[in-house]
Amino acid sequence: MINYPIKFIPILQDKIWGGSKLKNILNKNTNREQVGESWEISGVEGNISVVEKGEEKGKNLKDLISEYKGELVGNEIYKQFGDDFPLLIKFIDAKTDLSVQLHPNDELAKQRHNSFGKTEMWYVMQADEGSRLNIGFNKNLDKREYLEYLENGKITELLNFEEVKKGDSVFINTGKVHAIGGGVLLAEIQQTSDITYRIYDWNRVDSEGKSRDLHTALALDAIDFEKKDDYKLNYKKEENQSSEIASCEYFTTNYLPVKGNIEKDYSNLDSFVIFIAVEGQTRISIGENTETLKKGQSLLIPACTKRIQLEADNAELLEVYIQ
Repeated sequence: MINYPIKFIPILQDKIWGGSKLKNILNKNTNREQVGESWEISGVEGNISVVEKGEEKGKNLKDLISEYKGELVGNEIYKQFGDDFPLLIKFIDAKTDLSVQLHPNDELAKQRHNSFGKTEMWYVMQADEGSRLNIGFNKNLDKREYLEYLENGKITELLNFEEVKKGDSVFINTGKVHAIGGGVLLAEIQQTSDITYRIYDWNRVDSEGKSRDLHTALALDAIDFEKKDDYKLNYKKEENQSSEIASCEYFTTNYLPVKGNIEKDYSNLDSFVIFIAVEGQTRISIGENTETLKKGQSLLIPACTKRIQLEADNAELLEVYIQ
C-alpha cells in the first residue's frame, strides 16, 4: 500500500517565449534564462515524472501506477487508462506571447496521433499590468474567411483578448484558439497530451534565425470557428472550503484557501488528488507522514488515502481529481 504525499522532481522546459519567473517567483532550481514550463506531474512519454523523496524515491510515475494500480490512481481510472496517467500539471511563465494555437479533440487526436485530445484550464498566479490571454475568436467565422486573414498576416484581427489578473481562471475546450500573453504566470491542468496545432507565431525566429513550424492544414479540421463565451470561470473563495472552479469529464479543479487546521475526507472519491500550491505554504499530513507544500509546488495524494490533514497560516491551493 502506498500512503504518503508524493512529490515529483519538476521537469523544466526551455521555450523561446520563456522567462525567469519560474525561478524568481516559484523558486525552481535553475539558472537558465528561458524556462517556459515546469512539468510538475507528467506521464507524457519522454517526460515522465520521477519521485523526489520517500520510500518510492527514484521510481517514475508509470512505475508507480504499474505497481499500485487502483490504489494509486483509483480503480475506475485504472480500468480506463491502465498505466497511463490521465492528467498533466504544469506551471507556465510567458515572458513574451505564446504562439496562437489549438488542440484536437479525443477522436481526432486518436486517429492522427494515437493520443488523447487536450482539454485544459488555466489559473493565473501572477500577471504584469496589462497582460492578456487570447481565448477564441471575436466573431463567428468560416474556413474561407479564416484562411483569408491567415494568409494575409491579419489573423490577430480576429482574436479575442482578455486582460487578466491573479486569481482569474479560464477553461479551454478542444478546438478553441488560444495563447498566453507575455507577462502571465499560470498553473495549467490538462489531459495528458502534448499535441498542439500552431497557427500563428508572431513572425518570430529562434537564435538560428529559423521560424517554428505552423500546422495550418492539420488545424483546419480541428478549429472551432464559432465565437463562444464559454471560457470564463467564476468561483467562491470560502476559507477552508473547497469551491469548484471547473468540472468536466477529464478533471475537477477546486479552489481551497487554508487557514489553520482542516481535515479532508475522500472516502467517497475513487481518484487520486493533486494539490497545487498557488500561494503560501501548507503542511499536508497522512497519518505520521507530512510534506510541506510551498507556492509553486505540487504533490499527489494516492487514491487509497481517505483522510488527510492540512495546516497553514494563510495559503491557497488548487485541488484536482477525476470524478
